[in-house]
Amino acid sequence: MEEDFDIPGGEEMDLGEDKVGEEREIGSNGLKKKLLKEGQGWETPEVGDEVKVHYTGTLLDGTEFDSSRGRDSPFSFTLGQGQVIKGWDEGIKTMKKGENAIFTIPPELAYGESGSPPTIPPNATLQFDVELLSWTSVKDICKDGGIFKKILTEGEKWENPKDPDEVLVKYEARLEDGKLVGKSDGVEFTVRGGHYCPALSKAVKTMKKGEKVVLTVKPQYGFGEKGKPAQGEEGAVPPNASLEITLELVSWKTVSEVTDDKKVIKKILKEGEGYERPNEGASVKVKLTGKLQDGTTFLSKGHDEEEKLFEFKTDEEQVVDGLDRAVLTMKKGEVALLTIAPEYAFGSSESQQELAVVPPNSTVFFEVELVSFEKEKESWDLNTEEKLEAASKKKEEGNVLFKAGKYARASKRYEKAVKYIEYDSSFGEEEKKLAKTLKVACNLNNAACKLKLKDYKEAEKLSTKVLDLESTNVKALYRRAQAYMQLSDLDLAELDIKKALEIDPNNRDLKLEYRTLREKVKENNRKEAKFYGNMINKLTKIGS
Repeated sequence: MEEDFDIPGGEEMDLGEDKVGEEREIGSNGLKKKLLKEGQGWETPEVGDEVKVHYTGTLLDGTEFDSSRGRDSPFSFTLGQGQVIKGWDEGIKTMKKGENAIFTIPPELAYGESGSPPTIPPNATLQFDVELLSWTSVKDICKDGGIFKKILTEGEKWENPKDPDEVLVKYEARLEDGKLVGKSDGVEFTVRGGHYCPALSKAVKTMKKGEKVVLTVKPQYGFGEKGKPAQGEEGAVPPNASLEITLELVSWKTVSEVTDDKKVIKKILKEGEGYERPNEGASVKVKLTGKLQDGTTFLSKGHDEEEKLFEFKTDEEQVVDGLDRAVLTMKKGEVALLTIAPEYAFGSSESQQELAVVPPNSTVFFEVELVSFEKEKESWDLNTEEKLEAASKKKEEGNVLFKAGKYARASKRYEKAVKYIEYDSSFGEEEKKLAKTLKVACNLNNAACKLKLKDYKEAEKLSTKVLDLESTNVKALYRRAQAYMQLSDLDLAELDIKKALEIDPNNRDLKLEYRTLREKVKENNRKEAKFYGNMINKLTKIGS
């Protein structure tokens, strides 16, 4: 959609407001416009669009020199391409469909000193009564003149396909002499992968569902210097040939990358309802089929009328990680095809499933329909007692995951626990004390998770949150010092360890960490001394 917001370089947008019966100046070259009849909507034609008008041209004394109305034949031209006088190019782009206006055009924007004998004398100011009947949008979609797109049929809604999406199109490709060289009554391809020639992928990314266009394609977006030999029913395309392609975007399936590493891919086969999606901890009910790459079905759940829907809780490791993550992106009623790499499926081990064995390192495919779901309650859905209970439960779940070495998942549990009790202004005194204890424990444990995950900045922030509540908390000082050491803030690390040792002078872990810190400071000092020594030697040599 980017091109919809581009302003052609070097041109000024005309933002003046036209009122019936009033005359105003357009630009700074003396062009004037008087509105006779308002047009429809708010859109105006752009440079490159094919416009159709009726007009009557007169001199200032009223002498008529030309009229499409007199010929009963509308006049068409391409806006902004120098096919008409400058006054027309500048004036008509301010008009709306159906609008009628009189333009007074000075000679500099008309026929100048030479005029147009015998009907228009030299240095003549002209008046044109113009009605904009319609226009066909033509866009330079690559901004280099390589592909011009003319819309024949407007599409639906506002979305455009993206690179990963799978599109269904119909097309006909012809040479400039009209010879048919390529055709399909329906072909599917991914936008990124492309089909036939590069122009198709470039064009579909600018189209809406149901949109039909004509593309004028230069060789660099067709078949270039080499051309294309005849193949099957497709004709040969000569070297350096331009093409005219009629293209219709019938539909597309949205394909999204569920994980940043592109190892869990979701293709929507049927759109879901509304905007709501399951959250972590939601109970979901699905119909599910799992297949291997060779088509072997290893799992089928919830498809028979007598069989119950497959139910599981998200973020509880009740299904493979890729399926768990993908369901969180789905809407009720959505049907999707998931492609899941081994790392997010059954890994490097063989896995016996309901209908077949999944071999080690298998990429698997799930077709899943999200029939219904019930979200886990958020903090605003709970009363004070329920918030404290939920926070305590999440903390315990985090502790179990931490002990199992699942630090990322444990971290999420601690974060959720703190969210439940983050705002405690409505709590009673005893409830505030309990909330504070939970916040301290969860942030401390989360800081330990972040240290394990090497996210030292977050570990420092979480430890600081604990110290804001309890300034003498030894564990928080210790963990913040560990984070500072990894971030090379050795002075700050030393301050925290010394403060912690003042509070707990016999703490063995603190003493060991302090010894490590002193070694790190010495090593740092040695490196700095060597660096500055080398610098002084170089400066001495330069001086001598």
